[in-house]
Amino acid sequence: MIKELERHPVVSTFKDFGTIKNWVDGKLIDAETSEFQDVNCPYNGEVLGQVPLSSTTDVDKAVQAAKNAYPGWKKIGIKSRAQFMFNLKKIIEDDLENFSTLAALENGKTIPEAKGEILRGLEVVEFASALPNKITGPKLETSAGVESSFTREPLGVVASITPFNFPAMIPLWTLPTILTTGSTMVLKPSEQTPLSALKLAEYIEQSGIPKGVFNIVNGGKEVVQSICEHSDIKAISFVGSTAVAKIVYQTAAQYTKRVLTLGGAKNHLVVLPDADLETSPANVIASAMGCAGQRCMAASTMLSVGDTDKLIDRMVENAKSIKLGTGMGAIINKQNLDRIVSYIEMAEKDGCKILVDGRGQTVEGMEGGYWLGPTIIDGVDPDAPYAKDEIFGPVLCIIRSNTMQEAVDIENASNYGNAASIFTNNGAAAKFWTDNASAGMIGINIGVPVPRDPFPFGGWNDSKFGANDLTGDSGVEFFTQNKKVTTRWVGTQQGFLE
Repeated sequence: MIKELERHPVVSTFKDFGTIKNWVDGKLIDAETSEFQDVNCPYNGEVLGQVPLSSTTDVDKAVQAAKNAYPGWKKIGIKSRAQFMFNLKKIIEDDLENFSTLAALENGKTIPEAKGEILRGLEVVEFASALPNKITGPKLETSAGVESSFTREPLGVVASITPFNFPAMIPLWTLPTILTTGSTMVLKPSEQTPLSALKLAEYIEQSGIPKGVFNIVNGGKEVVQSICEHSDIKAISFVGSTAVAKIVYQTAAQYTKRVLTLGGAKNHLVVLPDADLETSPANVIASAMGCAGQRCMAASTMLSVGDTDKLIDRMVENAKSIKLGTGMGAIINKQNLDRIVSYIEMAEKDGCKILVDGRGQTVEGMEGGYWLGPTIIDGVDPDAPYAKDEIFGPVLCIIRSNTMQEAVDIENASNYGNAASIFTNNGAAAKFWTDNASAGMIGINIGVPVPRDPFPFGGWNDSKFGANDLTGDSGVEFFTQNKKVTTRWVGTQQGFLE
C-alpha cells in the first residue's frame, strides 16, 4: 500500500475482508451459493471482499431463525425489549469511530458524514427506547357497561431491504422500531455495502438481544424476490431507486404483505433574492454536494426566482472550496460515475453554462477511486433529462424562473415528491411554497429537511409507495397491528362480592 493511502483516515484502515458471510441465528454462516460479487472501496477501487449472492434457501434459513425466535421475543414484553435498545445505543456510541470509518470505507463518504448518519440512526434507537411510554393504547367506556381498548401488537417476521448510500443509518431507521415493538427481523443490505450491516450484527449480539431476533442475508435480485414471496414474512420495508421500489411494492402486495417502499427523488430548492447572503449559499451547496450528492434528500435542482446572481456567485465559491477525499467522498462505483458524467456532458452539449466542473478530478494516491468534484450547471431547461432525472451525484442544476408560481409549476411537474426547500426571508413566499409544493418533506431555509423523531420520514408521488412513513410515530404504525378489545360484564358476581 502506498504511503499516501496509509495516511488517509479512511483508506488507512483498508484490509481484505475475504468471503463475506450471512448472519443467521446469532452466528456467521456461509451462503449456499457459488456466485459472489466484489465489494469495492470507492476511494481507491480496490476489492474489500466478496459478497455472496445468496439463494432462496439462504433466505428461508434466516426467516426460520426469526420465526423460531419470535414467540420468546414477543413474550418478554416491551419494557425488556426497550432495555436492549439502551444497551445497543451505548455499545454503538462507544465504538462510533470504528463504525464510522467502516461505513466510509465501503460507501465512499467522509468519516464525518458516516458519523453523522450513525448518530441520526441512534436517534431512532433512542426513540424506540421510549416506546413503552408511547404506544400504550387508550381505554374508554364507549357505552353503559361497555369498555373498548386497543393495543399495538407485533407483526411477526419483518424484512428490511436497505440501500448502499446509508449502510448504517437506514437499518437503524427500521431495526429499533421493529425489534422494540416485538417483531423479529431479516435484513437484506445492499450488496455494494454489506460490511456495516454485519458490524451492526456484532453490536446486537453484544447488547444481549437473543439469537435469531436479527438476521442478515446478503445478495441481489434473487434474495429480494424470495423476501417478497416468503409466506412467513409479514411486512417489508424498502429504500432504494424508484424503479426497484415499484417492483418490490407490486410483488410483495401480490403476496398480501404489508409493504412500504421509498424510492428516488429529484428535489427542488427555491432561492429568492432576499435569501440570507451569508448562510444560504453554503446551505444550498451542502444540500446538493453532501455525501457526494448520493442521497434522496439532496437538492439537485435549484429554482432561481428573480436576480440571485450574488447568491449563485457565493455558491460557486463554496463549491470550488470543497476538497475531494476529505471534504467530499467518492461515487459508489464506476458505473454510477460514468452515468453522472454523461448528464454533465449532455448539459454541456445543450449549451448550458458549467459554472463549476467536477470532471476529471482525482485524489493523489487514490487515482483508482471513483472521483467527481462538485458541479454546478446554469441555464438548465426544465424539460431537459438532467433537470428531470435523478442524477444521484454532486451536480446542482440551476433553472431560472421569474415568479414563484412558475417555480411551483416546475416542481409540481416532477414525478417525484420527496423534499422541497425554499431559501427566503419572506414569510408569504415560504407559505406559498409550503402550501403548493408537491412533496412530503418541506424545508424553509433548510436544505436537507429530514424530520426528526417522532416526526416521520417519507415522500410523496413516485418517491414512496404504500401507506405510512418509515420512521417516527408513523413507522410504529407501519410495523405494528392494532388489537381491539370490547368488553361487557353481565350478571351479578354472586359469591365474589358478598
